[in-house]
Amino acid sequence: ARHLVRSADPDWMARMVAMVTDPDCDIVLVAISGARALEPTLAALGAGKKVALATKEVLVMAGDLVMAAAGAPDSIRPVDSEHSAIWQCLWGEPAGAIQGLVLTASGGPFWSRPELDLGAVTVEQALNHPRWSMGRKLTVDSATMMNKGLELIEAHHLFGVGLDAIRIAVHPQSVIHSLVQFVDGSAKAQLGHPDMRVPIALGLSYPERLPGVVPATSFPDVGALELHPLDPVRYPAVGMAREAARAGCGYPAVLNAANEEAVAGFLAGGIRFGAIVGLVEGALAGFTGAATTLEQIRAADQFGREYVSARMGKVST
Repeated sequence: ARHLVRSADPDWMARMVAMVTDPDCDIVLVAISGARALEPTLAALGAGKKVALATKEVLVMAGDLVMAAAGAPDSIRPVDSEHSAIWQCLWGEPAGAIQGLVLTASGGPFWSRPELDLGAVTVEQALNHPRWSMGRKLTVDSATMMNKGLELIEAHHLFGVGLDAIRIAVHPQSVIHSLVQFVDGSAKAQLGHPDMRVPIALGLSYPERLPGVVPATSFPDVGALELHPLDPVRYPAVGMAREAARAGCGYPAVLNAANEEAVAGFLAGGIRFGAIVGLVEGALAGFTGAATTLEQIRAADQFGREYVSARMGKVST
């Protein structure tokens, strides 16, 4: 309570850094939306704090910098439900035993409607998520599947698994939160009814599990569990994110920034849903810089935002 910080405060960043580096602070739960979370996260890790990370954009933008700042393996505790699931499946497993990861996706509002023209959907339709109650930006990311592209990059950095060894599977029931495949042919999955209280509690209480966080899942009542491959043509954002991560050097920061601006434009009525991914693709194609330092990553972020902003209103599909 000693550091009350409001985002409208002109000294917001300085106050935020002071809060997360306070000597009396043991663990920092990072849930600031989007790119603004990067500097406070780096500051907390630099001060030796444990970080429970819910903001995937931090690792998307600057995964190498953040993981280097983390130092100890348990300094970052993932709070995204998919990454928390993988984290739990990996407890006690040697790194050499991992063959690959499978991130599950609910499919968003449109996966079960293959007849729908994604270029013409409305804001109301995009925000009508079938499973999760999330913020507007994240819900749109779920509709484009960009959230899975961002999560793929996050998993690559968190767990040190190659980009091509991370796959996406559509799981409409949202009970299997993600899976780890091992070199002996076996796999582990973390399951339960969708409820963010579990990964949040684990991020704060690790290595202990707090009793009674959510009611126990009754698996006889769950019913059938389905896993389907993701259509890369209908949902190109995942492949785009994978290639941006492969390129590195600022491209993931451009990807994230351009997506944030394009989604904001869609929510404000400035562009159609179908233009979001195209604008991100254009920003990546137009970026010619190289970014490895925090200052350079911020410049790449700014490039992505300015690229989309300059073209807002000039695209319709």
